[in-house]
Amino acid sequence: MQDPSNIFAESRRGFLKKASLGFGSIALASLLGKTGSFAADQLLAKSTDGIAAGILNGTHFPAKAKRVIYLFQSGGPSQIETFDYKPELVKWHGQEIPPSVQGTQRNSGMVSEQSTFPLVKSIYDFKQYGQSGAWVSELFPYTAQVVDDLCIIKSMITDAINHEPAVMFMQTGSQLSGRPSIGSWLSYGLGSDNENLPNFVVLLSKSTGDQPLNSNAWSNGFLPSHHQGVQFRSGKDPVLYLNNPHGVHDHDRRRALDFISELNSHQYDLWNDPEIQSKISQYEMAYRMQNSVPDAVDMSNEPDHIYQLYGEDARIPGTYAANCLQARRLVERDVKFIQLYHMGWDQHGNLPRGIKQQALSTDQATAGLIMDLKQRGLLEDTLVVWGGEFGRTSFSQGRLTADNYGRDHHPGCFTMWMAGAGVKPGMVYGQTDEFSYNVAEKPVHVHDFQATLLHLLGVDHERLTFKHQGRRYRLTDVHGHVVKDILT
Repeated sequence: MQDPSNIFAESRRGFLKKASLGFGSIALASLLGKTGSFAADQLLAKSTDGIAAGILNGTHFPAKAKRVIYLFQSGGPSQIETFDYKPELVKWHGQEIPPSVQGTQRNSGMVSEQSTFPLVKSIYDFKQYGQSGAWVSELFPYTAQVVDDLCIIKSMITDAINHEPAVMFMQTGSQLSGRPSIGSWLSYGLGSDNENLPNFVVLLSKSTGDQPLNSNAWSNGFLPSHHQGVQFRSGKDPVLYLNNPHGVHDHDRRRALDFISELNSHQYDLWNDPEIQSKISQYEMAYRMQNSVPDAVDMSNEPDHIYQLYGEDARIPGTYAANCLQARRLVERDVKFIQLYHMGWDQHGNLPRGIKQQALSTDQATAGLIMDLKQRGLLEDTLVVWGGEFGRTSFSQGRLTADNYGRDHHPGCFTMWMAGAGVKPGMVYGQTDEFSYNVAEKPVHVHDFQATLLHLLGVDHERLTFKHQGRRYRLTDVHGHVVKDILT
């Protein structure tokens, strides 16, 4: 069976040899607009190499979602302070966690010298909201307003207990760095709906957290490098090195790229290295982005009522709110996968104060994004995901006082939610035990979540594979099931 990477390379080679107009005309067509016989979309449509259409050249079955906005809350938000209401913890507050509950679940090394493990209630109140009657913490009054648009999954489980392996596992399907991320898999499989912007965009929000985030979380891994996530930064230059240096005119850059493309083509003929074709693709994308990115990131024309919807922080570049608004602008331009990272949810101590600060900086913008997508008709085919890499323990890490406590990492259960295309709105799926320590009903493994996300985009997770070092890899590794009960 032919290696998919070689399909990309060989067909690209054929395209380069047969296309009489060359890459310069493709870029020129993108600058002139989609009119006339030289339109870029018409030229790209002739290519069967996976750059425009993806290696699947379509979907395995009809897709409910065209785009994804993944709001990754890095650090592990406590499910007990957010969406998993546990009144039983009020009764057990301060008492030792029963061995029958703790079972064989692992604790992290940060509590290895802790001799007592007192259960601790949430310091924050919960109420039921919407027709679904879902319980939501008082920390999230804005999210409570859109709860009937959400499908809240309370029974998530993961295999990892420390941050980086857990983030890698959630984002790439493996605890080890080096595998392709979800956005890279989708770029590889489905390609692009907008040839002037990347398929996969990454937004990092400013936060108070000091937990590092590894760029391998949005890596292409062993896939061709043009599938890597492109980070958009706040400030004057959203994409580094995109603008021409002082004194370099656009026509000079075009001539240089044409010459580099010709040299790279000769190199490919000599070495037959598919990564050379990826470099050509990246150069051309960067050239087209010089015109498309400034418009995509310019929020100066957004009306005041939009800033009121997302919160005044949306006026400050790089904040979570500004990035949520940016994500909406990107899905309007058919970017397929927007990964928004917000750090600071790792509260081993002083959790009440820390999680309150996190909620204040994210709650309104998250709900605003849902409402904004909905009022524009975009929620119908855009999937929004909210969640972190694992949950937190129901026992206190460190000293428990009347107004302060912490919680350790907990892979045994945590909460995520999904909203939009193809997901049942106003649904609560799965349950944890009365202490929010173990899954009691309908467990959803990380690979199940990944399989379901791909399914919503029309992709069979078992059939989107890439051969690397003699083995066929996939996002869900060797297991994973679509959670059909949450699908419309």
